[in-house]
Amino acid sequence: MRIRCPHCGERDNGEFSYLGDAAPRRPDGLEASAQAMHDYVYLRDNPAGTIRELWYHAAGCRSWLVVTRDTRTHAIESVEPARDVARARRSGEAA
Repeated sequence: MRIRCPHCGERDNGEFSYLGDAAPRRPDGLEASAQAMHDYVYLRDNPAGTIRELWYHAAGCRSWLVVTRDTRTHAIESVEPARDVARARRSGEAA
């Protein structure tokens, strides 16, 4: 599988470290229940189809990336800097 880093261009996936699903959101601070924190840390879906994942370009620019990928075919639809995704998420909450 090859990943097109927005900073370095197309690279082999061996240059990257996979973190997991990019969708989970950490529960709010000290107000979070123990069950909510448990669910956030340990419970993950394993969908067949399109998913957004976090990847770290460890052997390259050392950037965190959000990769939209089909888990059935490994076809990559898009790659975005995680910073941009986080900013867009925050600005969407503020609206």
